[in-house]
Amino acid sequence: MAISPQAPDPAHSDAREPRRGFLARIGATLIGALIVIVPAASSLAVLLDPLRRRSNGGRFLRVAPLAAVPDDGAVRQFPVIAERIDAWNRTTEPVGAVYLRRAEGAQEPECFSAICPHAGCFVAYDGESGTFKCPCHNSSYTVEGTIISPSPSPRPMDTLECKVVGDEILVKYENFYTGRADKVVKQ
Repeated sequence: MAISPQAPDPAHSDAREPRRGFLARIGATLIGALIVIVPAASSLAVLLDPLRRRSNGGRFLRVAPLAAVPDDGAVRQFPVIAERIDAWNRTTEPVGAVYLRRAEGAQEPECFSAICPHAGCFVAYDGESGTFKCPCHNSSYTVEGTIISPSPSPRPMDTLECKVVGDEILVKYENFYTGRADKVVKQ
């Protein structure tokens, strides 16, 4: 007696095909989702990266030892040095300058930005006349930072918040928009 191959049971094979098709669709959907989600998530991380980084603006930075600013009212200039980070490098470099002055008997110094509020030029201190002078458009300021008329500057010299911690003077270094009567921090 010859054994004949059995014909597949139609009811049995129909049940397997929908299950296999369903699992194939689920697998294809998961792979497709991974193909879309991974690049989308990485591009979103790159897009939002500048928003997560901290800038040096608005942070207190060490400027000078307290002993470098005597309490005789004399004006001293100091560079503001901050750490900068780009894609590959971490460097320490000057980001600006400030003028510090401490009145007689005062513990906390006064701090002025060395940037002219008129056009953004670097303001120089003239020790002979006891005034700050901008070489670009002849803006002049008193030792307290107020405008000496006539002056094209729309506002007095920009003051910066500073504090003494231990023996160090820390300054909250910020840049402001120039040519405006109101003092607005650049972001």
